Amino acid sequence: MVWTGVWAERVMVTAAEMAAIEARIFARGMPVAALMEKVAGQVAAQIIAEFPRHRYPQVGILAGSGHNGGDALVIGRELAAAGYCIAVWMPTTTPKDLTASHARYLHSLGIPFVSALDPQWDLIVDGLLGIGLTREVSGSLAEVITAVNQSGIPVVSVDIPSGMDSETGEILGVGIRAARTFCLGLWKRAFSQDQALDALGTVSRIDFGIPDADILAVTGDPPPYQWLMPDFEALPLTRSLATHKYRQGHLLLIGGSRRYMGAILLAAWGARASGVGMLSVAVPASLKLWVVSQVPEALVIELPETPNGAIAQLDLDLTPYSAVAFGCGATREATPLLDPLQGVPVPLLLDADALTALASRDPYTWLPQRPALTLLTPHPGEYQRLFAQETLTKAAQASQALVLRKGARTALATPQGQVLVNPSSTPALARGGSGDVLAGLLGGLLAQPSTSSGEVLNRLATGIWWHAQTGIRLAQERTVLGVDPQSLAWGLLRTLQEKLQENSGKVRRTTLA
Repeated sequence: MVWTGVWAERVMVTAAEMAAIEARIFARGMPVAALMEKVAGQVAAQIIAEFPRHRYPQVGILAGSGHNGGDALVIGRELAAAGYCIAVWMPTTTPKDLTASHARYLHSLGIPFVSALDPQWDLIVDGLLGIGLTREVSGSLAEVITAVNQSGIPVVSVDIPSGMDSETGEILGVGIRAARTFCLGLWKRAFSQDQALDALGTVSRIDFGIPDADILAVTGDPPPYQWLMPDFEALPLTRSLATHKYRQGHLLLIGGSRRYMGAILLAAWGARASGVGMLSVAVPASLKLWVVSQVPEALVIELPETPNGAIAQLDLDLTPYSAVAFGCGATREATPLLDPLQGVPVPLLLDADALTALASRDPYTWLPQRPALTLLTPHPGEYQRLFAQETLTKAAQASQALVLRKGARTALATPQGQVLVNPSSTPALARGGSGDVLAGLLGGLLAQPSTSSGEVLNRLATGIWWHAQTGIRLAQERTVLGVDPQSLAWGLLRTLQEKLQENSGKVRRTTLA
């Protein structure tokens, strides 16, 4: 068995998958008690490092009846050994055998067991409910969780905050709001859900050495749900000395209006950063000279416009282009323009008002008729209009499109059932225009030559990461208030240069599909 740990860093699993992976480990001889000791010991060490005894001397251990409660009891024992003043609150009855054994041992050490929250506690370790929760929390357990949340005492959750659905991130009735969560072994899918982030607090993974073979045996190879990792070889940086602009792709951006003049410009700046060989921008006639003055290298095409200054019709020869991106700043008047693009035999990116137009069609009928790749880039509201309550995986499969759902955990789903989630972002990007920059950047990456669908997926995933990392870097320099979309677009290449320098000599390629 090869034990590399590559997939442990990036895979996200359901509770059932985690149970199956652990069952394989236990079946080969790893004692459950030994694994509990190993994991809880690592969590205790992290707590000691992050919550030092001189600042958090009194710690309450909230332990349930399952193995999550056993983990919490072992953590409490280790904290007591390190000099913390520990008390245990076990509001449930009939614990599992291993959990009951740890409780008896803590009793023998003289550690007090209490029946209510002590307001003098400086920290609470939450091991009340684990990842297998499927029904709403109610009754006395709901009262316990409510008391913890109302206390204002910081909470460290073990594996997942009690009361959270480990797959969707939904709070089932009532749930712990943690300041810190230590995810055990493999990431649970809830960590990729925007709705879970406030309750999770700051997160990190406790690695206990799960072999890749055990992960892939349960999830499949490659795992369908994973964090995206930047692949710098995926970016179109290496070029033949003999190349020229027409070999490096030709992107057509269609959009803009008198009402939303800036959106198409931001998209053009994003596309510029991608390095695409040729850039054409089709806008209402009244915007042509303004766009030329701001993006002088672009071929600017004037289109007939409505009385309100939106594009009236697409009178275009689409054959010269290697990708088309439509929607930024187009307004809802542009809805009739969508259908002429359905048959375009090159990758098509639909953003902003193009998604509103698509929502007026049946996306499950319209999109599969496309002869080439389609990339949708909806924010949550646009996603809701397109796909209602459908899961991201099913939306991509049924529509036969790549679906990029933007948010704090931006996720890219493929028609083949793969979901790649960006692990890091910043609220600084929650600003009008940030999405236009991303659309232009991804459009430019789509337009450039590729040899396989896997290469395209890697390139798009790395572009999503690149965009977010630029926002993070600018937020560090300017605070979250200072990341305007123009600075974002113009800062992309500096971010790329810094990341390439950081990774010089240690680039590792991992194909996603």
